Amino acid sequence: MPKGILIVVSAPAGCGKDTILEQALRKNDNLYYSVSATSRAMRPGETDGVSYWFKTREQFEDMIKGGELLEYTEYCGNYYGTPKKAVTDMLEAGKDVVLKIEIEGAANVKKMFPGCTMVFILPPSFAELDRRLHKRGTETEDVIRKRLETARKELKFAEHYDYLVTNAALEDAVDDFLAIVRAEKCRKDNCPGVIEGLLSE
Repeated sequence: MPKGILIVVSAPAGCGKDTILEQALRKNDNLYYSVSATSRAMRPGETDGVSYWFKTREQFEDMIKGGELLEYTEYCGNYYGTPKKAVTDMLEAGKDVVLKIEIEGAANVKKMFPGCTMVFILPPSFAELDRRLHKRGTETEDVIRKRLETARKELKFAEHYDYLVTNAALEDAVDDFLAIVRAEKCRKDNCPGVIEGLLSE
């Protein structure tokens, strides 16, 4: 069975990456979303084991010490990381694994999996990003200001990604993401043995 492909998705807070991935997963049943672990508090509407694996800071640090994480980073005062075993098991089973991680973690995964596909989701404008962050109603003005400042820094790293998806209209962004997955599945490097198999008939 061919191995699955690893897709790394990053975006500043408020760009709609969660919603894009939720809809993409509904439309492509070979996609597996790797649930990240975090030490941040759970927000209204989130579910442990679905949105994130919510850990205390101490629990997260135990995972680091135990070598249980593929990558991890500290972002806005909280840890975020990717549990290792679930990712490698799914890739071996032929599933295409989606990692939603911050730019530092993404760079670490790229070192470990040079063939991974890197996708960066962009807002249509900073004015729209500001509006979306305020609309969520989950954070203070000070936190929103810090998130916007962080977003400007993060965007400088977007040039290191393979694909850029602008989330102006949700349906279009989902279609663009799924088109990237389809294209990557057809990449020669991701189809080992196909040509040889045909020639051997």
